[in-house]
Order: sequence, then structure tokens, then C-alpha cells
Amino acid sequence: MAAAMMSQMTVTASGLGSLVPINRIKHLNGNTSVMGTPRVATSLAGRVRCEAGKGLRETIDESTKKEITEGEILKNMETNESEQRSYFGAKPTPGFDQAIGFTPRPEIERRPETGDKSFLSVFAFDGAAPETINCRLAMLGIVWAFFAEKATGLTVMQQLFNPSTSGLIYFVGAVQLFTYASIVPIMNGESTDARSFGPFTAQAERWNGRLAMLGFLSLVVTELIRGTPVFH
Repeated sequence: MAAAMMSQMTVTASGLGSLVPINRIKHLNGNTSVMGTPRVATSLAGRVRCEAGKGLRETIDESTKKEITEGEILKNMETNESEQRSYFGAKPTPGFDQAIGFTPRPEIERRPETGDKSFLSVFAFDGAAPETINCRLAMLGIVWAFFAEKATGLTVMQQLFNPSTSGLIYFVGAVQLFTYASIVPIMNGESTDARSFGPFTAQAERWNGRLAMLGFLSLVVTELIRGTPVFH
């Protein structure tokens, strides 16, 4: 009976020998066993997982993240012609366009890396958050609409407001999730231009998002006029 109890308290040392001290190894009836406590193994495993996670994050940052300096922003303000124009693409009239808000703030002020990161600044018309969030939601919406309309035969508005569907719940959840995921890097002083991976760049995301916003708006208006889903 004592041998059985001892057998239950021991762990076979096939691969765990490196996780416990040498003096914990004992020989019982000719069999090599290890007196290992779960706390020691769990602690070491947790430490290994933490170190692996830290290394993975650093690897991702090195592969995708680019530091945007104040000097680069100032240089872009001088050389980029769009920075000298109003929202409508015209050269602003001194005093008039600034007074009525047709001219965006200087890039150095609206960039998360160097500008004001308050809520009102980030969500201003020329802030970093509105276009980023709207672009991502539009891209998600156009893809979602395609598959959902194929599967249900309902228009976008019917999916949102039909009592028999849960579209409105999913929509509210997606808005909150994408808004939070987009705000966190911005509040930490990182704009979308600071990340890229191959063809996945901030400029590509903006253009795809703008097209998706136009496409999603056209989809909703067309379905309101026709009363039937576009993708059927």
C-alpha cells in the first residue's frame, strides 16, 4: 500500500528531468522516478510562456512597426502639397477657411505621435480616429452584407431591424470592438502609418476603406429604393 501511495505521488521523468532539481530524482524498485511538485512545474511553465510572449511581441514590432519622428512630420508638411490645401482640395483663403473650419490642423498637431491625444482632438473631423474607424467598419460591413444577404435573403436594414434577427446586436458589438481596437494604439501615440506588413499599409487601408464606405452607402440606398437585397 505504501508503494502504491508513493507511486501516485511520483511522476515519471520522461522529459521533466530538466524542470526539477537533480536531488529530487530517486530510484524506487529499480524504476527512475521524480518527486516533482505541481507548483514548481507550473511556475516554470508560466515563466517560459511569459518569456515566449515577450519575444513574440518584440518580433512583431520589429517586423511591422516604424517609428515616426517629429522631423519626418515637419518635412512632410513642407513637401506634401495636400497639407497646404483645404478639405475640398483648394488652396485655403487666408483667414476665411480657418475661421469656418475648412482647413485641417497642421499635421504636427493632429498626429498621435506629436499632437494632442485628448478625446476631442482624436475624434475631431481631422483627427486620427474617425476615418480609421469608419474605414474599418465599412470594410467589415460590405463583406458581412454580402455573406449575410446570400444566407438570409434580407437587405441590410432588414437584418438590422427585423425582430426575428440579431443583426442590430452584432452591429453594436462590432462597432464597440473595432472602435476600442482602433483607439488603443492612437491613445498610446501610434498612428496607422506606423504599421505596415508587405502590401498591408496604412495608405492601402485608407483607400480600401474609402471605397468600402462609398460601396456600403450605395448598397444601403439601392436596397432602400428597390426593397430587395443586392446580393441574392
